[in-house]
Amino acid sequence: MALYLLVFGVCLLVIGAVVLILMTVGTPRYRTEPNDLIDLFDKALESNISETEWNAIIGYPIRHDEYLDSVRRRASHLMDTYGRHWQIARSKPLLNQEGYAELKALRDHLAAHTALRQR
Repeated sequence: MALYLLVFGVCLLVIGAVVLILMTVGTPRYRTEPNDLIDLFDKALESNISETEWNAIIGYPIRHDEYLDSVRRRASHLMDTYGRHWQIARSKPLLNQEGYAELKALRDHLAAHTALRQR
């Protein structure tokens, strides 16, 4: 009986500690910043990005900045319109020539907007 109470007490202590830790630790959050999008666009323009990496950042809504979210939605639209999903595995560019030009313009616009905000 003493062994049972000892095991029960230790289990109760461990489970209580785990519940306490889980209640105090917040949910991890990923916050996309302008430089993250600029780096992503640079990789895409250099054809040095996988579709998975592109979708991981572009597919995640940006709730803290409406402007960044509009840029993200525009980039998502570019992929939907000009994307070359089937050729990425063969080391081809992520976008065709028209999409490449529009992504470069979007990247330059975001870089200029970020530079103005930092002043």
